[in-house]
Amino acid sequence: MNDAAPDNFDAVIMGGGLAGLTLALQLRQRFADLRVLVLERRAHPVPHAAHKVGESSVEIGAHYFDTVLGLKAHMDEKQLRKFGFRFFFSEGRSDIDNVTEIGASRYLSVPSYQIDRGIFENFLAEEAARQGVQFVDSALVRRIELSEDAATPHHIEWTRGEQTHRTQARWLIDACGRAGMLKRKLGLAEPNAHDVNAVWFRIGERIAIDEWSDSAEWRERCNPQARWLSTNHLVGAGYWAWLIPLASGSHSVGIVADPKLHPLDTIDTFDKAMAWFATYQPRLYEALDGKRHLLQDFAFLKHFSHGCKQVFSGRQRWAMTGEAGLFLDPFYSPGSDFIAIGNTYITDLIAQDRAGRPLEARAQLYDQIYHSFYESTLALYQDQYPLFGDPEVLPVKVIWDYAYYWGVLSQIFFQQRLTDLHALGSLKSEMHHCQRLNLAVQTLLRHWSGVSERANPAVMLDQAAMPWFAELNRSLKDTLDDAGFRARIRAATVQLRQLAGEILERARAADANVDAGEVPELLAQNLNLPPAAAGQGAMLFAAAPVDTAA
Repeated sequence: MNDAAPDNFDAVIMGGGLAGLTLALQLRQRFADLRVLVLERRAHPVPHAAHKVGESSVEIGAHYFDTVLGLKAHMDEKQLRKFGFRFFFSEGRSDIDNVTEIGASRYLSVPSYQIDRGIFENFLAEEAARQGVQFVDSALVRRIELSEDAATPHHIEWTRGEQTHRTQARWLIDACGRAGMLKRKLGLAEPNAHDVNAVWFRIGERIAIDEWSDSAEWRERCNPQARWLSTNHLVGAGYWAWLIPLASGSHSVGIVADPKLHPLDTIDTFDKAMAWFATYQPRLYEALDGKRHLLQDFAFLKHFSHGCKQVFSGRQRWAMTGEAGLFLDPFYSPGSDFIAIGNTYITDLIAQDRAGRPLEARAQLYDQIYHSFYESTLALYQDQYPLFGDPEVLPVKVIWDYAYYWGVLSQIFFQQRLTDLHALGSLKSEMHHCQRLNLAVQTLLRHWSGVSERANPAVMLDQAAMPWFAELNRSLKDTLDDAGFRARIRAATVQLRQLAGEILERARAADANVDAGEVPELLAQNLNLPPAAAGQGAMLFAAAPVDTAA
């Protein structure tokens, strides 16, 4: 094919993993006549279980898969419904039923999923082909020539086996993961200050966390008695270990750690990781020790969090999605969320281009909004790992982080307002206030943890038993008009302010002189907001009793 005329496409997507294939589906669903080529370097089908990490989804990513892309049948039948997040303060302990647990006793309203990436990406490739996408595996992109004007296409040279292909595209999207071809070509890489490392592996058998205790009372706290379906976090100062079940029958295990407290060279092989578990999470070590022969893979990644100066260009008609652009942290599983958000912006930019509308200003605004979501979410992680082992402060942080996520960002996505610049503009002051309040609360949590007693009672902090929390999750299912959406974000601002006030009180109860930073100043601002809902009551879990006998 060396001398053949170039193939012409409306969009060429470099990378046929989760980000690239879901974008291809979204584009074809929006425009049935759009010519889309996906170039994937791996051979298909890819292996089940030991393929990629990023196996846990949360509400935005899950909604994108099951509803926006219409893949609910696959998610329900071929993947696992996730039993939420669950946290155990089990450092150095084998008696998991005698430590503080954060989690829901029942499923909340909006589903999320545990995703076997091999099963999912094989299905996505087949589904994309069924919907008219040209999907090519074992394809290596060799050269890119970006267009400099609106009338000229991009030129891509790629090979498959011994054959060289030359392709033209109006839009070029980089979804090739950390290889970041466009990012490197354009010099857009941007480091961030969140320095953490990760190791992970898959074991070819279930890890039955529900069997880690013989206590019927402990098991019966959950209905169903299926904690194993959660993303289970075993937490300690400076780290968390994950347990994620996969539909193929394997279990994904990982450690994510701040190197200042747990250097990478102490966990960067399977044997080292097992020795580390024996010290820090002995009950998990016991569960894994007899399964060593079932090890399916092992990998690690140093300083994985990264930014990108720009991810969308209207002038040059290129974009980046997934890890080819930026990546935060696997805690709270935001990877699929940012794929969903980025792909929605890219799809709209291509739609605007097809309609003949000017792109540059809109692309710049989308880029700014996307980066503001990135910065707000980065604040949940940066410098926060030392408090992960705090059974008093981390539960409060989890409630705050979810209230912020479900109350603001999730509402924007579920209500399909991501590209509604008028609606977002009308709420700019409220969203900016929430963003500032989040930054201030994260700082307060850090200061509070510095004086916390770190009491670790044998109690389950049941998120499902908090009416306002369960209702905030359920509210994502509402369908709102423009006025209703504005009211929803304003009400979320009120709710976050009330929650921040309670967190401040709780921190001051621990230490009257705790450094509260900007929280009091922000709460003192008069924003002309509606009053708090009547009868709201306390929003936090009850504080652990103080042992005054000592």
